[in-house]
Amino acid sequence: MGEIRRLMVEGQAAPFSHYCHVVRAGDPIWLSGAVGIDADGHVPTDVVGQFQVAMRNIDLCLRAAGAGPENVVKVTIYLTDISERSSINPERIRYFGEHRPASTLVQVGALVAPEFKVEIEAQAFIPGPRLGSEPSC
Repeated sequence: MGEIRRLMVEGQAAPFSHYCHVVRAGDPIWLSGAVGIDADGHVPTDVVGQFQVAMRNIDLCLRAAGAGPENVVKVTIYLTDISERSSINPERIRYFGEHRPASTLVQVGALVAPEFKVEIEAQAFIPGPRLGSEPSC
């Protein structure tokens, strides 16, 4: 599996609890839930603005782990109002483009703070060398 790296990413708000922004364990990468809060604490009032900030946060975390949108294999999106799905979809398309990850989208009653309307988790994968691809001894 390789080394486990736990990353606190510059430009991210401080965690709300006892966790780090990103964990990379060899090829797989797990991103903690990202909400629409800037490093300075600003939270947009609308769901699209929050989604845009959360996706920027996801991107910063991916890049800190050596990945990008093309490496994302699964996203989970939590919305406090499922009817907002169509308003965030253009932002998803813009970010992922042709690299469509597996996805789950659910409505939740609340997130970690009452002003948050969306939270996004992501899992990514960076393929390493395959066994047998190295020269034989």
